[in-house]
Amino acid sequence: MSDESKDTGEQDEEQPETPQQESKDRMPTAHRRRGDHPTSEQIEREIRRRELVAEASRAVFRAVRTIIVFAAAAVLVVTLLFPTIQVQRGSMAPTLRDAEQVVLITVGSIKRGDIIAFHLGNQTMLKRVIGLSGEWVEINEDGTVSIDGAQLDEPYLTALSQGQYDIEFPFQVPDNQYFVMGDNRAVSMDSRVSDFGTIHKDDIIGKTLLRIWPPSRFGLID
Repeated sequence: MSDESKDTGEQDEEQPETPQQESKDRMPTAHRRRGDHPTSEQIEREIRRRELVAEASRAVFRAVRTIIVFAAAAVLVVTLLFPTIQVQRGSMAPTLRDAEQVVLITVGSIKRGDIIAFHLGNQTMLKRVIGLSGEWVEINEDGTVSIDGAQLDEPYLTALSQGQYDIEFPFQVPDNQYFVMGDNRAVSMDSRVSDFGTIHKDDIIGKTLLRIWPPSRFGLID
């Protein structure tokens, strides 16, 4: 056998095709690519899924917006009804100490014994209500206080003192005003001094409700 015949025979040799390859070769192109295109049912499901996601997103947005609106309203109400103030100096010691933070309540009537915050000139001050409109206030030499002739019980005091005063006792409280004093009677500047005077109801910011600072003194204020 010649070399030419040998080369030709080697080139004609091929591997036989398997049944799987033959079947794949005969498969129509459209059938082979059916998985590349979603069916109408799949499209409808995807559209529905996206609609549900969009609706859920809108619901979450509405809920968050509602929460923000209510939170803002709550902060506004709390700020208006329950403002805070920092105690300055020691005229209300030992009940209130310097630098303590207290919460005020701006609603409700003012009664004797309440600690009120009020404007005096360009200052905001805290004092305790002692005499109401029309009442006669008397302070004896030993520091005891009488209202319309009856001695006043003041359990919040740790020491009695007539303190600084330049008004004449007994003193009648004018209409719509309050006679106020600090709990630290020996040093407090209050309605006992004519330059300080009584407090008109329109100058009152509110009355103390709660001490919030320092944490060790947290609680309602007597």
